[in-house]
Amino acid sequence: MNHTKLSEFGLLVMAGLVLLNGYLAVSLANNQFSYQGLGVVACLILLWTVTALVIRRSSGCADPVLLPLAVFLASIGLTIILRLRPELFLPQALWMTAGLIAFTITVIVFRQAEVIAKYKYLCGITGIALLLITITFGVDIGGNKNWVILGPVRFQPSEFAKLFIIIFLAAYLSERQQLLTFATRHYGPFTLPHPRFIAPLLALWGLTMTMLIVQRDLGSALLYFGTTVTMAYMASGRLSYVFLALGLFCVGSTVCYWLFPHVQVRFDIWLNPWADPTGRAYQIVQSLFAFGSGGILGSGLTFGYPNTIPEVHTDFIFAAIGEELGLAGAAAVIIAYILMVYRAFRTSLTSQTPFTMLLSGGLAILTALQVFLIIGGVTKFLPLTGITLPLISYGGSSMVSSFILLGMLFAVSEATVPNEK
Repeated sequence: MNHTKLSEFGLLVMAGLVLLNGYLAVSLANNQFSYQGLGVVACLILLWTVTALVIRRSSGCADPVLLPLAVFLASIGLTIILRLRPELFLPQALWMTAGLIAFTITVIVFRQAEVIAKYKYLCGITGIALLLITITFGVDIGGNKNWVILGPVRFQPSEFAKLFIIIFLAAYLSERQQLLTFATRHYGPFTLPHPRFIAPLLALWGLTMTMLIVQRDLGSALLYFGTTVTMAYMASGRLSYVFLALGLFCVGSTVCYWLFPHVQVRFDIWLNPWADPTGRAYQIVQSLFAFGSGGILGSGLTFGYPNTIPEVHTDFIFAAIGEELGLAGAAAVIIAYILMVYRAFRTSLTSQTPFTMLLSGGLAILTALQVFLIIGGVTKFLPLTGITLPLISYGGSSMVSSFILLGMLFAVSEATVPNEK
């Protein structure tokens, strides 16, 4: 236990040095240094240290790497946001504070994960309700109708809806694991259980298509779809579910492509951005130039031109990292995400119950898919999706929901680590 605390503390100190050095480098280069900003940095470092001490008192054997990885990525995000949009540095620091508080509360709540599984339908209804609120009352910002505005506050309900839906899926699939595995009905080449057992999965497919059509949110649609299908495969081990789901999604996506112009635009600029480099494809073209000019070590903080990319502090923040921190900085970010996903899958493989196994596995899939989709989009490996890079992109909803996700993983890992010793 002492070794765990020492390792975690050392990693938190390294994350603190990243944030402190990043703040000093950017603020001094731009002649924007202030003791107020330095105080914000010190308060954040103190806050995440206190958070680690509080949760470690009651969770002595939980994963010691998750929180340091989170604050390391958030520190890089804060540094880049200070570089790109200095006026957003303090709001993002406040959102990180809210995220750390949410992390602590989530760790406490999810110590009794099996109790939460009993409320699976309530979680599922809550998640779907949040998505319906977005579809009904959402406001179009940046091409996606996934924001809800309440007075001076705007947030993305879908960021929290995905967590509720994963809890529901983990509980539902763990209860019906045998029915999904030992299917008895044959539909052509596919062997599937009774329709009423896969009805929730079909409903999520329909909801995914609705999000793609109404919200023009290709990223969230892919995120929900991929997570649902992979979790169904984890629970059953049957590839027929994957092939059937891929077929349904391809059919739905093809129909959407021919019926809705905004879907065509996303695919067209992905296939050939050079056909309209100063118009519809301006963002992705500038992103490619940013990566190309970054080189191995980057141009250095404040010495690049990432602000030529519209909305660079949200959707394209990874392009800014690639330009000013180079391949080395981009690789460090990717490796941190890989470690986070690895620890989540490690927790899943050592879980004691089917619910916690599917829950942690689903959260790992969600994180991996989100990172893959956004990095694939800004590098033109995939069509642009418009989702945020967890813990790094500017946005309160994304920051808080990411810390809640890690809090769930941290709480679940408490019951698995002792069994490995």
